[in-house]
Amino acid sequence: GTITEGAPSVTHVLGARGADGKTVGASEVLRLAAAVESRSEHPLAGAIVDAVKSRGIRIPDATRVVAMEGRGVRGQVEGQLVEIVSVRHAKERSLKLGSLEEPADRHALEGRTPVLVVVDDQVKGLVATADRIKDSAGAAIEQIKEMGLDVVIMSGDGNVAATVVAKQVGIARVVSQIEPRQKAEEIEKLQEEGRVVAMVGDGINDAPALAQADVGFAIGTGTDVAIEASDVTLIRGDLGGVVTAIDLSRQTMRTIKTNLFFAFIYNVLGIPIAAGILYPLTGLLLSPIVASGAMALSSLSVVGNSLRLRNFKPSFVS
Repeated sequence: GTITEGAPSVTHVLGARGADGKTVGASEVLRLAAAVESRSEHPLAGAIVDAVKSRGIRIPDATRVVAMEGRGVRGQVEGQLVEIVSVRHAKERSLKLGSLEEPADRHALEGRTPVLVVVDDQVKGLVATADRIKDSAGAAIEQIKEMGLDVVIMSGDGNVAATVVAKQVGIARVVSQIEPRQKAEEIEKLQEEGRVVAMVGDGINDAPALAQADVGFAIGTGTDVAIEASDVTLIRGDLGGVVTAIDLSRQTMRTIKTNLFFAFIYNVLGIPIAAGILYPLTGLLLSPIVASGAMALSSLSVVGNSLRLRNFKPSFVS
């Protein structure tokens, strides 16, 4: 969501071919998937529900819906246990993909995200979704790198799909196929190396990592959980806000350091003279009038320097 444009969209729906040679229809695959996903806040869920609504298919009720952290979601639909899981998780459970194994691998190689619809432990269909890269993402990431910062993409998607997105926006390091808690662990590893880590996220799965990071940036268009776990909430839904926030923060720190200089230089020069350090040599003493004028000038210097931040203009324009 931080690099891609809003929610993904469904691009392909396939039904599995059973032992009897019959294939489950695409509408049935979507219908069952939407029943469970309609209770989820994941971006993939929104894509599936939108696809079902656009086809005019009635979404059945689902009960006992449970999110499986980093794996998918499951619930009871019309007396059946329906699960929407990743291909990786299905293979870990040794579920037979049958005729869907080849298209699942192909969609992943082409940069899409395939998920499987499993009914009572039987793979019944595949839904492939694709994200559109935000127009501003590549330029924003390039500018972040020009600031001297390293950029890493962390995703629960498969390695191929995550790598395709990373290449399109110029990110070299990819950490894929990880669960929400593992994102936080990856950030902790970077912190142990002495790095200061900023995390940008917008979903429930990003919340642990946002809380672990030194600075968490939540995209304002994301979930409430991510916003609550973050330190900074960006109103706009693109990475340009991150560039602006970093740029403004650095400018603010430069202003603070300059203000400290102005505050101390008058005291460093004025206090020794007022104490009479030059009197034995030159007979010079600091008049109370001059001292008060110096203090006023110090305050004016600090205030005037701080007001320069009003002229700050973002270097990134999306």
